[in-house]
Amino acid sequence: MADQPFEVLTMGRIGVDIYPLQTGRSLRDVESFGKYLGGSATNVAVAAARYGRRSAVISRTGQDPFGDYIHDALRGFSVDDRFVTAVPSLPTPVTFCEIFPPDDFPLYFYRFPTAPDLQIEPDELDLDAIRGAGIFWMTGTGLCQEPSRSATLQALRARDGVPGPTVFDLDYRAMFWPSRAEARRWYAEALPHATVAVGNLDECDTAVGVREPRAAARALHDAGVQLAIIKQGPAGVLASDGTQVVEVPPVPVTVVNGLGAGDAFGGALCHGLLSGWDLERVLRFCNAAGAVVAGRLACADAMPTADEVEATLREAELLNKGTQRA
Repeated sequence: MADQPFEVLTMGRIGVDIYPLQTGRSLRDVESFGKYLGGSATNVAVAAARYGRRSAVISRTGQDPFGDYIHDALRGFSVDDRFVTAVPSLPTPVTFCEIFPPDDFPLYFYRFPTAPDLQIEPDELDLDAIRGAGIFWMTGTGLCQEPSRSATLQALRARDGVPGPTVFDLDYRAMFWPSRAEARRWYAEALPHATVAVGNLDECDTAVGVREPRAAARALHDAGVQLAIIKQGPAGVLASDGTQVVEVPPVPVTVVNGLGAGDAFGGALCHGLLSGWDLERVLRFCNAAGAVVAGRLACADAMPTADEVEATLREAELLNKGTQRA
C-alpha cells in the first residue's frame, strides 16, 4: 500500500515516443528525432503531476535500456514508478509518428509480438492502492488483450463503491482490436464500474454505438456512467452529469502536434475534478490544457503547469472579447 493515497492512479499504455524533429515530412525523409516518454495512461499521470497531484501509473516495460529510460523519465516528472514492472521476454514499445499539421499525425506502433503493458497480471495489482486513489484512470486499450483485460476489470471491480471518480478513457485504436464489435463487448463489461467516461465521437461509437453527442451522453448514462464527456474537436466539448449538459468551445491554437492534446485534457480533468470545480470551469481548463500541448511537439514533456493553462485561458478570453467588438 502506498504511504499516502495517490491522488491520481492510472493504468495502461507506456513506452517511448520517437518523434521527428522535422515536420511536414514522411519518416522516409526525416533526418533527426527526439525521444520522449509516451503512452496515453502515462501521459495523463504526468499531466496530473504537473499540477502538483501525487500520481502513479500501473504498467509494464521491457527489461532493456528503454525500460530504464522510462523509469528515469517518470521519476523526473515526479510520477511514482513502483507499479511499473519489467517483462524480460518483451521489448519496451516504441512509437513513431509523422507530423503534418494541423490535423494529420500518423502513428506507427512497434508493439510486437505484444506489448509489456498488455501483460499486467491481476495478481500483481495493489488493490489497496487502487481503492485508495482519489481518481483511478483506465483506458480502452487495456481491455484489448489478456491478461491486461482481466487485470483492468479486476481493478475496476475493486473501485466499486469508492467515492472518488473512476474514469474510463474510451481510447479506441482499431489496430489493437480484431473488430469494433469485439471492443464494444468489453467496453460494455467495463462501463458499469466507471463513474466518468471521456472520449471522442468515434470512441463513443465504439462504447455505446452512438455518434451524436447528446445521444452518446445519454447512452453512457444508461450504461452506468455518472459523468459523460464527449470531445468533438473543432466543435468543442460536451459534458453531461445527468442533471445538466454543458458545452464549451475549443481554445484557438496553432497546431504543431495534436497527439498529446487528449492526454493533456485527461490530466486537467483529473485536476479539475479533484479541485471540486463546477463542470464548466473544468471543461474550459481541460480545453486550454489540450490547446497548450497541441501547440508543442512532445506529449509527456509538453504537459503544462496550472499557470500556463490559466494564462492560455486569459489569452483566449481577450481574443474572444476582441472578436466580439470587431
